[in-house]
Amino acid sequence: MSQSSQNSPSQSKQLLSPLQWLYAFWKFSRPHTIIGTSLSVLGLYLVAVGISSTGFAMTQLISVLSAWVACLSGNIYIVGLNQLEDVEIDKINKPHLPIASGEFSRRQGQVIVTITGILALVVAWLNGPYLFGMVAVSVAIGTAYSLPPIRLKRFPFWAALCIFSVRGTIVNLGLFLHFSWWVLENEQSIPAAVWVLTIFILVFTLAIAIFKDIPDIEGDRLYNITTFTIQLGSQAVFNLALWILTICYLGIVIVGVLRIKSLNPEFLIISHLVVLCLMWVRSLAVDLQDKKAIAQFYQFIWKLFFLEYLMFPVACLLA
Repeated sequence: MSQSSQNSPSQSKQLLSPLQWLYAFWKFSRPHTIIGTSLSVLGLYLVAVGISSTGFAMTQLISVLSAWVACLSGNIYIVGLNQLEDVEIDKINKPHLPIASGEFSRRQGQVIVTITGILALVVAWLNGPYLFGMVAVSVAIGTAYSLPPIRLKRFPFWAALCIFSVRGTIVNLGLFLHFSWWVLENEQSIPAAVWVLTIFILVFTLAIAIFKDIPDIEGDRLYNITTFTIQLGSQAVFNLALWILTICYLGIVIVGVLRIKSLNPEFLIISHLVVLCLMWVRSLAVDLQDKKAIAQFYQFIWKLFFLEYLMFPVACLLA
C-alpha cells in the first residue's frame, strides 16, 4: 500500500498533474451517478418533446444545458458530502475514492462540495421555479442523508427512502415540469406516460438502494451503519433486489399491453422483456462470496438504469 493511502485524509498527495487531478475529480464525482443524472436530464427532455409533439429546436439547447449543469453540480455536492463524512468507512469499502486514498485532502473535498452546492442552487434559480425546487429539495435530502446529526444513512428505511425519493420521484417530475414550462413553453399537468416512468424509476431505485450495501457490508458493520444486508443477509437482499427489478419490468410490459397514450406498445413490451431476460441470465453468474463479482453486478444494475432513460424516451418518440 502506498504511503499516501496510510496518511490522514488531510495529507493528500502533493502536486497532482492536471490529468491526475481530473481523474481524481472524476472518481470523486462517482461516475455511475453522473451518467445516471446526465441521462435523466436528456431522457426527460426527450419524453417532454415526444409527448408535446413540438419537435426539437436549437433555442431549447441553452435551457437543457443549464438543467444539466444544475443537476450535475447537485449530484457532485451530494456524493462529495457523503465521502467527506465517510472517510474511515471508505478506507475499507471504497479505498480508491480520492479522500480515502489521500489524493484529495479533506479541505479540497470541502471546497469542491461548497462550490458545486452553490453552483447547483444558483443555476437552478436562474432557470425557473421547477428546476430550482427540484434541485433544492434534492440537495436538502442529500445533506440530511450524510451530515450529522441527522445522518439518515444510519437507518436502512430512511436511507433507502432518501435515494429512491430523489432519483425516482423528485428528479423525474421536476425535470418534466421544468422542460414543459421553460423549454417547451407549455405548462401542463403531468401525463400518464411520465407517471409510468416515475413509478418505474422509483421502484427500480429502491432495488439500487438496498443492493448497494451488499459489497459494503464489512465497513458498514465495523462502523455501526445498519443496512438491510446486515439485517437480512447478502443472499436475501440479492434475491429481493432481483424480484423488485422483475416487478419493474413486468409492470412496464403490462403498461404496453394496456396501450397507455404517448407510448409505443410494441417497442415498450419487446425491449423490456429482452432486458428482463438478460438481467436474470446475468444474475446466475454472480458469486455472493466474491466482492468483486457483487460490485460488477451492482454496476450492471446501474447500466440497466441508464438504459431505461434511453428506451422509454424512444417509446415516447415512436408513439
